[in-house]
Amino acid sequence: MKNSECKQMPFPEKPIRKPSLPEVYRSIKIPNTKSIWRKMLAYAGPGYLISVGYIDPGNWATDLAGGAKFGYALLTVIMLSNLMAILMQSLCVRLGVATGRDLAQACRDNFSWRVNFGLWVLCEIAIAACDLAEVLGSAIALQLLFGIPLSWGVCITALDVIVLLLLQNKGFRYTEALVILLVATVGICFAAEIIFSRPDLGGVLLGYVPKIEIVQNPEMLYIAIGILGATVMPHNLYLHSSIVQTRDWESTSQKKWEAIKFSTIDSTVALCFALFINSAILIIAAATFHFSGYQDVAEIQDAYKLLSPLLGVNAASAIFGLALLASGQSSTLTATLAGQIVMEGFLNLRLKPWLRRLLTRLIAIIPALISIMLLGEKSTGGLLIFSQVVLSLQLSFAVVPLVMFTSNKRLMGEFVNPLWLKVLSWLVAIVISSLNAWLLLQTISSYLFGSSS
Repeated sequence: MKNSECKQMPFPEKPIRKPSLPEVYRSIKIPNTKSIWRKMLAYAGPGYLISVGYIDPGNWATDLAGGAKFGYALLTVIMLSNLMAILMQSLCVRLGVATGRDLAQACRDNFSWRVNFGLWVLCEIAIAACDLAEVLGSAIALQLLFGIPLSWGVCITALDVIVLLLLQNKGFRYTEALVILLVATVGICFAAEIIFSRPDLGGVLLGYVPKIEIVQNPEMLYIAIGILGATVMPHNLYLHSSIVQTRDWESTSQKKWEAIKFSTIDSTVALCFALFINSAILIIAAATFHFSGYQDVAEIQDAYKLLSPLLGVNAASAIFGLALLASGQSSTLTATLAGQIVMEGFLNLRLKPWLRRLLTRLIAIIPALISIMLLGEKSTGGLLIFSQVVLSLQLSFAVVPLVMFTSNKRLMGEFVNPLWLKVLSWLVAIVISSLNAWLLLQTISSYLFGSSS
């Protein structure tokens, strides 16, 4: 091969290092057919694994707080956050397909070891914060539905490691099928809850209209940034760029463009479903609590107890609890996968899958147990919201490298972002970074000067 040809190639066709999740890499065949529907079906799956990160229990805490306190006003934040998520996940697809690298591996190839180590630490913090929300959500659901103490429920969630290992030994399609089933369960449950709550359709539609009050009201902005952190998930950017490579497309320019197109459709459809669920949580909270005088409802346990009495439907609370359990369990599956990907990608350190996933789970279980033992079970609501703010603060450190790499002609070759996509991506990255900087300043100011604002 000529030197000029070598320079034009973004990365070698076959990665020098083993890919992340080697047990499922290129394990799903793409049919050689002209049928668009068969190809869409073959590529469908990774988007739904990503979508569960956008409907995890951390979202519930911020959406419940936002709906109960401010009515439908923060629906516009959910919509804008979801549009940002669709954009960022499409960049993950582009990076994974074009380069054969996930985001963590691309960072390792292009940054110094000091930068990589720092990014890895920040990413592990983000995964721990996300997993903490999911562990607490599942434990709360087990307590509400079956009366299991929170501390025991937190420990029971560690069993998902065994489930994930069993499924991946059978094939990645089994993992995808289970997650799709759990996501569908959450969607059906909330469709029923919306019918029970009978929201004002006009108020809902107005809620999607942007309002200047959101940035002027510090309390509203704090919850809004929490919603942003709960919606655009840092670890999902690493996860998606890896699991998109479970599909075995041909390594030609035409087939890569095809893979980008169908994988982007997959993630966009799945994230539109996540938009419905997130909106439904806030709409139900607004219709049930805000307009009934229960504007201080911010904890999942309180929402569970009040739903049936306020709606006059005996099954409403049980359906809410079932959706919470399905949401928590589906989210923990993807968080453990993300933990394995970032460790292998950033550090090139490979542990046995069961050990890496057990470590991921312990990182979340230990702080949850400490919080419950020291602060009591009432601390879980504040802990959930705080975990989403932590996630939001980590976002820039995943978003900026992703936009940098996909906008780099040397790395991406013909698959580089076009000019309009570069501008839009950098604009979103700047918005995210600016909001996070504001939140950090507000938090520091609150601690130093005791200001409520």
